Amino acid sequence: MSVTVIAHCDWSIEAKKRWMCVAVRQGETWVPSAPEPVGDTRNLTHRLRQRSPDAGVLMGFDFPIGLPAAYGRVLGTPDFRSSLRSFGEARFSRWFDVAEERDQITIDRPFYPMRPGGTQRQHLFDALGLTAKDLLRRCERATPDRGDACMLFWTLGGNQVGKAALAGWREIILPNLEELSLWPFDGTLHDLMMPGATVVAETYPGEVYGQLGIPRRPVWSKRQQDGRRSVASHLMRWLENRPHVDGSELQSLISEGFGNGKDGEDRFDAAVGLLGMIDVVDGRRGEGVPEADDVKTWEGWILGQQA
Repeated sequence: MSVTVIAHCDWSIEAKKRWMCVAVRQGETWVPSAPEPVGDTRNLTHRLRQRSPDAGVLMGFDFPIGLPAAYGRVLGTPDFRSSLRSFGEARFSRWFDVAEERDQITIDRPFYPMRPGGTQRQHLFDALGLTAKDLLRRCERATPDRGDACMLFWTLGGNQVGKAALAGWREIILPNLEELSLWPFDGTLHDLMMPGATVVAETYPGEVYGQLGIPRRPVWSKRQQDGRRSVASHLMRWLENRPHVDGSELQSLISEGFGNGKDGEDRFDAAVGLLGMIDVVDGRRGEGVPEADDVKTWEGWILGQQA
């Protein structure tokens, strides 16, 4: 596997809340840099490639990359990548427009609602003819460590991901679709990571918390500096157990809880996500993809989440 640059981007619909943490391999050593703003998404892939020209680049984003298989089967397109090429065109011309009223929801315009007020998830189920379970991808369903994630098409609430996905697909994936490999749709990391390749994968920092051994109790908040500082020992232990990772730029940030600014939680998740990606690339953790055609055709997976 030829990966020399790994970038984990903590994503948001707000540009100022988008932070990334990047590691470049120098010989046998990974050298992560301090979290930095993602910046202009129009040249993001170019900027990452410049970190190590001709290298393989792996980019992780914590927005959904995939569609519920039950929804995909009624679209009339063969798979997720083919669907991406169609969105925004012809019958899908309004696919990126979040429906404001329940009677605007259709298979070709599934995101809802634009704003609160008399809205409910049942409106989605009725309009699409699908159930709540149908609209959850397999990687979003409850595990022993967490409950169900928010379904892709529902765009209200603090845990909604739909608007972030729309922004990510339009800004990152679609403009570069012909140059990107989409994991796991186009193959395994081992197959995709060749010199000069740029691979995009879906990530979830919340999944990595458990991989780092961060307990759920006592309750801590990543939104508070004290909360981030309280779990710093788990990140430091990760670095201590990986002598091939030069954590000199991260150690002070970790110990101080990534500062007391409002961007502290974003920088924290950018770094945590990167640690999880490094473990997958190094083979310490499997990619996690289940042997299911729907996952590789429609739904995608979260890198490193075990099936």
